[in-house]
Amino acid sequence: MDQPLKQQLYGFCQLFVESRLKRIQNNIDSLQEALGSETKSSAGDKHETGRAMIQLEREKLGKQLAEVNLLQELFKKIPLKTNLSHIGLGSVVYTNHQNFYIGISAGEIRVDGVSFYAIAPNTPVGKLLMGKVVGDIVFFNAKEIQLRQIE
Repeated sequence: MDQPLKQQLYGFCQLFVESRLKRIQNNIDSLQEALGSETKSSAGDKHETGRAMIQLEREKLGKQLAEVNLLQELFKKIPLKTNLSHIGLGSVVYTNHQNFYIGISAGEIRVDGVSFYAIAPNTPVGKLLMGKVVGDIVFFNAKEIQLRQIE
């Protein structure tokens, strides 16, 4: 790809948030449709149970939607240009074990055959890395992680 690495990682995270939001919204729409098509049948208890189950699922999706909205707000704060002297939001971090993109928790991203783990700054690893500089060492899960490069 011709895009700089940081833009590719940012773009992946953006698609992650958008697809998650779309999936939840589609599920909410389907439930709303199911709730609307639920008609009173002769089996009144069965009808009420069906409506209650749909309502519970809708509440669960409402919570997921709120989580995604918070994720979206955090995502909007990720800068494409960052201070390269220390790790912060939007940093690409290379270590002796794994590579990280500090932004949102979106899992593994592969760019040109290289793995990066998109993590939020408030995750256990994110908290350890924030503010660190090249050459610093942190310990996570009994592993010594040496910071080699920050972009």
